[in-house]
Amino acid sequence: MTDAAERVRAAVGAVRDPEIRRPFAELDMLDSVEVVDGVADVRLSLTVVGCPAADRIERDVRTAAASVAGVHEVTVHLGVMAPERRAALSERLRGERRNPFGPGSLTRVVAVTSGKGGVGKSTVTANLAVALARRGLAVGVLDADVHGFSIPGLLGIPPETAPVDLDGLIVPPVAHGVKAISIGMFLPPGERDGAVAWRGPMLHRTLNQFLTDVHFGALDVLLVDTPPGTGDVAISLGQLLPSAEVLVVTTPQAAASGVAVRSGLVAVKLGQRLIGVVETMSPARLPDGGLLDLFGSGGGRAVAERLGVPLLASIPLSSALRKAGDLGTPIVAEGGDDEAAAALEALATAVVGIGRGLSGRRLPLRP
Repeated sequence: MTDAAERVRAAVGAVRDPEIRRPFAELDMLDSVEVVDGVADVRLSLTVVGCPAADRIERDVRTAAASVAGVHEVTVHLGVMAPERRAALSERLRGERRNPFGPGSLTRVVAVTSGKGGVGKSTVTANLAVALARRGLAVGVLDADVHGFSIPGLLGIPPETAPVDLDGLIVPPVAHGVKAISIGMFLPPGERDGAVAWRGPMLHRTLNQFLTDVHFGALDVLLVDTPPGTGDVAISLGQLLPSAEVLVVTTPQAAASGVAVRSGLVAVKLGQRLIGVVETMSPARLPDGGLLDLFGSGGGRAVAERLGVPLLASIPLSSALRKAGDLGTPIVAEGGDDEAAAALEALATAVVGIGRGLSGRRLPLRP
């Protein structure tokens, strides 16, 4: 191989696959590189037929090859991996661990829970994920609310977007810098507005598959949007993610805050660590300086005091927050001076600032 071809191979090999988020060289996707009289011929094998990222891959490869001195023309050929080659890649990515987020994992797992539905738990999860990603962290979201999944819509992931199936290893889509997985992504397009009527054993198997068969890659934080209440999924998550930290979401209303305490107490019984309470639908400041306390006030602080943890954020009622969720553009991604966005940014800062004990965890260091 010529020196020019070596330099092109290095440049193209360093390009990251937009879905798996690993360099092509590591993924064994780069087949050959030739450079003759300044014309670079690059051949790659995609992981699956009809790869949705094919156009972007071709564009990124062309840009990388053209950046090499002496190259004035680039030809890119995209093929598809043979089954045995794809299977080998899948096994390599899967690794040896059954649950990469179980005990000993260096990924911080934060479960966002609530006592009852309709309190804005998923909105908090989606915006917290994006806010953390905007701080440079590698973030994933697992939508464990199988019966009431809403994360794809809140993150603006189109209904037709399906995760890539790499020989049984699922590569999640990315939105706003966040990798997300939800049962809604696996339902036929005509059924995504329908109901998922599953009982406990099926829910447990689904959560276990999400944790073992989805390739999130190396994450700093995995947020889990849990279903409301203290039922089967909460117990399964306690078994599958015993080292998880827990955020309890409630509205100021007594009917919600009283139930929220129960979800926190169940997390403690399961051995998980409570890190704080988030109050949503808090009193909003009106243009004339008054307050709109539609759901009362003080519920979040009362829950925090009963559970012995801090109130990390009070997110006021906000039409902008609601509209952003409907549009699939988390409000923290829009900027601006909305008070709800500021409260969510403060929540992200507080979560980052909470210390995480690494006692008992194996660190990937060698003398």
